[in-house]
Formats: sequence, C-alpha cells, structure tokens
Amino acid sequence: MLKIQADRTPAPQWVCVVGGWSEFQFKERRMPTLAEINAVAPDTPVFVLHLYDRALLNRAALRAVGITKDTPDFTGGRIERDANGNPTGMLIAEPNALILYATLAKRPKLPMSDQINSTRHFMCELNRLGVTSCIDAGGGYQNYPEDYEVIEKLREDGQMTVRIAYNLFTQNKSGELADFKKWVGMVKPYSGDQYLRHNGAGEMLVFSAADFEDFLQPRPDMAANMEKELGEVVRFLVENRWPFRLHATYDETIGRALDVFETINRDTPFGDIRWFFDHAETVSEKNLERIQRLNGGVAVQHRMAFQGEYFVDRYGKLAAEHSPPIRKMLVMGIPVGGGTDATRVASYNPWVSLYWLVTGKTVGGLPLYGDANRLEREEALRLWTLGNAYKSNEEKVKGALMPGRYADFAVLSHDFMTVPEEAIKDITAVMTVVGGKIVYADAEFKSHDMPLPPVSPDWSPVRHFGGYQQANASSASVIASASMALGCRHDHVHGHDGKLSYWLGLRGQQGQQKRPSFNHPWAIGCGCFAY
Repeated sequence: MLKIQADRTPAPQWVCVVGGWSEFQFKERRMPTLAEINAVAPDTPVFVLHLYDRALLNRAALRAVGITKDTPDFTGGRIERDANGNPTGMLIAEPNALILYATLAKRPKLPMSDQINSTRHFMCELNRLGVTSCIDAGGGYQNYPEDYEVIEKLREDGQMTVRIAYNLFTQNKSGELADFKKWVGMVKPYSGDQYLRHNGAGEMLVFSAADFEDFLQPRPDMAANMEKELGEVVRFLVENRWPFRLHATYDETIGRALDVFETINRDTPFGDIRWFFDHAETVSEKNLERIQRLNGGVAVQHRMAFQGEYFVDRYGKLAAEHSPPIRKMLVMGIPVGGGTDATRVASYNPWVSLYWLVTGKTVGGLPLYGDANRLEREEALRLWTLGNAYKSNEEKVKGALMPGRYADFAVLSHDFMTVPEEAIKDITAVMTVVGGKIVYADAEFKSHDMPLPPVSPDWSPVRHFGGYQQANASSASVIASASMALGCRHDHVHGHDGKLSYWLGLRGQQGQQKRPSFNHPWAIGCGCFAY
C-alpha cells in the first residue's frame, strides 16, 4: 500500500499512516523496517506513526523536515542515529510524544477546498460505520479558532453528517492558562448548535500533567510543578464553570491530580461541572472512590487493544487483567463512556472498540481480561450511547431511541447481539440516519445514499483504497453464515444474557425470552444504532 500510494503522490506531498494499527495484527507480527519503506518509496516523503511511541520517516521525509546529523533531540524525544551519528529515520518518544506530532505538523497542507472535501468524506466514512456523533478531545497542533475553520464552514453550509462536541486542547507549554483565559472570552460552554457545540477544556490542560501512554517506555514521573500549574488552570476553569477532561494513563498521575481537585473543591466547589479523566488504564479503587466523591467520570478508549502486548511485557498479565478496571467503575456507579482515541493511536472504527470491550482481546488476538472485566454486549453498547451522551451533557437528547430525542440511528449490516465475537470487528452500517435524514445508505438501501462530490485531490489514498480496511474476505463469510438476516428485519427473540437484559426489556423475570415493548425507552431491538 505504501508503494502504491508513494507512486501516486505528487511532490511535495507526503504519504502518511497516522495510527490505527498494531504490529501484532500482521502475519509477521512485526513493524515494517526503515529499509523496506525506503525501498518502496525512495523519493516521496513517508511518515508512519506507531502509537505515541515512534514514527518511521524515510530518507525523503527526513529531507523534507530538515532533520540532519546536526539536528538536536527534542525535549522528551529522541532522534535515533547510526554509528556515525546520522539520523536513521526513527523518531522515538521517551516518553513525550511532542517529537511525533510536531514533525507530523510540518507536512504540507492541502488547499481549503480539498480540506473541506476530505472532511466531508471522513464524516461519510464514520457514517458508514454507524457513527452519528463524536466528541473531539482536541489534539496536538490543533489551534482554536484557526484550525476549526473547515468544520465551521461545513456547519454553516449544513453539510455536517456527524454531530461534534469539541473540547479545546491547549497548545502552549508554560502558557496553558493564557490559552484558556483567551478562550473563555471567545466561547461559552455548550454554545453552538445541534451539530457543532463546545464541550469544555482538555484533554490537555497543562503539559506538566500529561503522562502519555507509551507502554514501551517506563512510566514517567510528572514534573514537580505539576500541582501548581494544574491547580491554576483547573481553578480558573471551575470559577468560570467550564467542564473539563484530563488525559491520565497512570494511577500515580491520577492521584496527584485528585489532590489538586480536592484542594480546589474545598473553597471553589465543582458542583455540577461535568469533568472526567481520559483513559485511566491503571487507576486504583482508592482513586476511583475519590473520583466518585467529586462526581467525576472516566472515558475509556481501546488503546489496550493496540498495545496490550507491550503492557503485559512491562507490567505482567495480572496487572493487565484490570487495565482499565471498567467493571469496577460500573459497579461503583461512576459515569463511563467508551471511545477510540482515534485517529493517532487507535482506529476510528467503533466496532473494534466494542469488540475489545466484549472479548477483552487485542487486535493481535491476545486475551487481556477474564470474565470479571469483560462487558456484556448490552453494557458495551450502553457505554457507547448514553455513556458518551453524558460526557457531552446531551443525555437528554442522545443515546436512546425515544420521543423527544434526536432521530439518529444506524441500521447495521449484521446483528451485534448475536454475531460471532470475532465478526464484531467487521460490522458496518447499511443505512445511517442523522436528524431524521439519511446520510449514508448501502446494500438494499443504496438508492437512498446521499451523493458526495468526488474525492479530491485525485491522488488521495481514499480515492484508491477507500475507507477502513476489513481484515480479510473470509471474515465477511463468517458474518454472513452466522447472522440471522440483514439489518433488523428478523424477529427480536434471540438470547440476551445477564442483568442488563432486564433493563433493556429483553428477558422475562423467570428467564423466558419475550418480544420487547417498543414503547420502552431502551427498546433498541438489536442495538442497531451507534453514537
């Protein structure tokens, strides 16, 4: 694929692979080598991001970004060099990922017309996977408001097919408070409309509190000034009643952050502010109790599906069995949402995340969790629907099909509730509806599909390869042979196990199956919608 795209890409554009893959998904169970990449792309710059661990740059990419023998290392990052001191093309986060996304930010930008086109096609790709809404947690080198011009234009023109709640992510190390002071004067929490609305601060609040998630590296200790800097920003946010989220992978970071939050709460109460930690793979029960007392929540993403092997190698299988401890969070009643952390680390495909929640396996097939930390399918779906709607303060208008809520739903290609576990990853939508309008249609509904302009530029990889790549052709046959029918036309009397069946109205009190009442607020049938 790299060779095909390198041959199609004109100078000075790059070929980029930005996350969403694991070396363990390949038959060879390894990453491509720099020699292989240089062989297939000798002249076109190629940038391949692997998690937030490293980036592989061919020789043409090194020339494009100006990395030479004399280029100093980034703070918290390293340029790998050969015996003569020349850069090999490997950029390594140790453990700060700044070196990775700062280098990625140097690629040439497309003209505005192509940015608008590609954004429309990406939203359509999300619709194809059944997604009707997302929460954008910001990202490195995404500056507000200049880098939001494209999405604002699409909103103004009525061309959005995915509802977006966006958080503002500070970009200025040591100047984080200044960023938030500027933004508080520009935008109010939850302002916007049904398709594009502000969702608060984060997930970066201050650089000194960012512990990253590179399990190939030892756990980093946060800077001594973390509490001071984080305290200044969070106090300002609470005073201005801004919701916020904070990236935190490790329990040690979470504990120190909670010390700050509890101190602020004593004189400036959090009250009903929506706040939560992102990721929280190693959070302890003690710190979950502290989160609960402050009415906080947790957003979990399937990063372990892409780097669970590295976690087990470093911390052991026992530690991995409850990383993150989702079952414990749910038992405690902590608000939990499920997501992807796309697009730089994990895939944007929601079904890969749902597969991980249900099976406890990595994309490479390694079982991480026992029964105690795997979710039933209804539970996983709940995290992805009402659980996420709570994270954007929209649980009264999203997350369930009932009167008064948005008419957002997807008809799925196959039944999530009964399809074999390994086939969950290959589910797509055959029709997706947002606001009562069909925004994507395929198969028997193809005639209702919403036309888009051709992909531009004409050398775009989307024009050649399409969207998310299915694992293999045999997966489709597994789904087809096991599914009861296309979409939701079958009788909703298949087996649903576990206590959530009672919540969803899918099981009688004595265990007998019954047809659910479609007046029930959770009457989702086969779960054929996605948030």
